[in-house]
Amino acid sequence: MNTYRSLDAIQQDLHSGKTTCLSITKSYLSRISEHKHLNAFLEVFEEEALEAAQRIDVKISSGTSGKLAGMVIGIKDNICYEGHKVSASSKILESFESLFSATVVERLIEEDAIIIGRLNCDEFAMGSTNENSAFGAVLNPLNTDCVPGGSSGGSAAAVAADLCLATLGSDTGGSIRQPASFCGVVGYKPTYGRVSRWGLIAYASSFDQIGPLTHNLKDAARIMEVISGGDNYDSTCSTKDAPSFDLEPIKKARVGYLKSTLENPMLDSEIKQHILKTVDHLKELGHEVIEVDFPYLDYVVPTYYVLTTAEASSNLSRYDGIHYGHRSSEANDIPSAYQKSRTEGFGPEVQRRIMLGTFVLSAGYYDAYYTKAQKVRRLLSEKTQSIFDTCDFILSPTSPNTALKIGQTYDDPTQLYLEDIFTVHANIVGIPAVSIPTGTHSNGMPFGVQLMAPAFKDAQLMAFANQIMNK
Repeated sequence: MNTYRSLDAIQQDLHSGKTTCLSITKSYLSRISEHKHLNAFLEVFEEEALEAAQRIDVKISSGTSGKLAGMVIGIKDNICYEGHKVSASSKILESFESLFSATVVERLIEEDAIIIGRLNCDEFAMGSTNENSAFGAVLNPLNTDCVPGGSSGGSAAAVAADLCLATLGSDTGGSIRQPASFCGVVGYKPTYGRVSRWGLIAYASSFDQIGPLTHNLKDAARIMEVISGGDNYDSTCSTKDAPSFDLEPIKKARVGYLKSTLENPMLDSEIKQHILKTVDHLKELGHEVIEVDFPYLDYVVPTYYVLTTAEASSNLSRYDGIHYGHRSSEANDIPSAYQKSRTEGFGPEVQRRIMLGTFVLSAGYYDAYYTKAQKVRRLLSEKTQSIFDTCDFILSPTSPNTALKIGQTYDDPTQLYLEDIFTVHANIVGIPAVSIPTGTHSNGMPFGVQLMAPAFKDAQLMAFANQIMNK
């Protein structure tokens, strides 16, 4: 059985009769079984995936199949699928079964994608290593001593290990792009509001976005064409028409690279040199590349964590053992039901962020932290827009390092938060961003280059990223 790395290759073989959706699905199921040690999948939908494959084979034969026929895809365990468990990799939702499907899931199924299972992630999408899952860490398939990144670590690992062709993840501050960088795959975060969040278990509602992880930009573009567009169930979803992601080459672009990212002391020296070589390469291709000043880099992580933890404190208040979620067997009255259920149900990192968010929203501290962070968010948006007045795209590293070692400890947990220093920018200001795998470190691990574009320039961003990957 061929190891497919693109939907084009799959559909070519499907239409020529060389293979079938059923055969492809069986092959992926076999690989998932062989790679259980990676802990990428929390649940595999074997029977219904095989049934869907047979149904789509019939549609291919009759010429009525959808755009994604032949695509076997996994979904992150914070995206709802009717009649299936969804836990956000948390014990507080361990036995919860969704009553409806996320808009993105419905749209994938309408175009004949085959959903093969749900993927492990950091609990409630809070983490950068996928070690915060209540169901165990995911291993990086390229080096099982390393993490795959987070929070969409299972999604990135599944693509990198060829356990499915593509996956969906969610990105609140880099949770698609950073694991994509660590695992050597493409990770795309859309413009905020480009893709419906209906059916995504919320971490921070003004930051979260669903996006694809794939081997190439064309597959990511095809998924984006399907899942983009307005949704009456999500009032934050844009009513702008979804663009055509045709990946038409851009002859001459103006690219700004952030000087402050390359001067950051956390940045690995080899990654820095690769970014500088990328700059030279872009110039050779005829693009205009300029150094851009962004003096607020040190403020993006504190701003991000004040605002996202505040939103998390509000969003996760519903998981209390009373309305729904895990209820402690040790509870003997209402106060103990709340306290014990949430203590048992939430892991340490989620508890830490809930408490931090509750603190910054509390009386006496609201203006000092939350209000000030919102002002800084506006300042960051204005500065970013001023950069785009002179540039079409912004170039930076995706992550300051390659994949971290599993079990690496920090005396101060905020040290790990700084791993998000290059990715949170896009979420704070709501712009699209993509990580593309263009480098390999001397330690043998891959790393990505990040590109960002103005809001709703998703199609142009994908087209330009595709040029860089293919030249």
